[in-house]
Amino acid sequence: MTLAIDLLCRALGRRDELYDAEMQILSSLVRRNARYTKGAEIISEGSRPTWSCLLQSGWATRALHTASGARQITALHVPGDFVDLHGFLLKQMDHSIVALSDCEVVFIPHANLQTISEEAPHLTRLLWLATTIDAAIQRKMTALIGRHTPVQRLCHLFCELYLRLDVVGLATDGRFRFPLTQTELADILGLSVVHTNRTVQDLRATNLAMWTESEVFIPNFDKLAEFAQFDPAYLNLQSEPR
Repeated sequence: MTLAIDLLCRALGRRDELYDAEMQILSSLVRRNARYTKGAEIISEGSRPTWSCLLQSGWATRALHTASGARQITALHVPGDFVDLHGFLLKQMDHSIVALSDCEVVFIPHANLQTISEEAPHLTRLLWLATTIDAAIQRKMTALIGRHTPVQRLCHLFCELYLRLDVVGLATDGRFRFPLTQTELADILGLSVVHTNRTVQDLRATNLAMWTESEVFIPNFDKLAEFAQFDPAYLNLQSEPR
């Protein structure tokens, strides 16, 4: 089993039992590996891909571009995420997928996904769940912009990312890699770069989380979650029949 498929199995298996036969189906998928440097476009807006992209390492984002060329980040993706699984049904991409750091990705042909949808209904539901969780995360991002202070938004983001990375074994002891710049963070939080810098300073004053270079350290997750008013229900981390 490749690393990308293993990470995907961890994420799906956290939400429901993933059977051996289903893991075998995922392991046997046709794959095409590719590497992208930071800032590279993995999938272009307006394209009609015939493969869906599974993130093996690095971070990626969904992005929309205005007529003037300005970019708005609409989602963050971490290893184990099927970043454009929905492209299997949408056919034409209404946004782009961009590497936020150097990335390794695995492309799975839509023909394989169609076979899964026809022959493995439980696995199909789990992959469907992955897309609904993506949508729940995006709804939460929208709500945070309207209802939380900037520093609460940042703390909420750290709580979410820690749990998402913990599911796939990439966060431990309150620490996780965070390879973003303040400019990229500004796009995520819906703030100017100047306001983002001030928000990071406000965060440091709370001592609830430390962001140094490319790592975040959370000394007490419960205290950070309380301050951020973070409720992980939207991540659907509980295991139950789907």
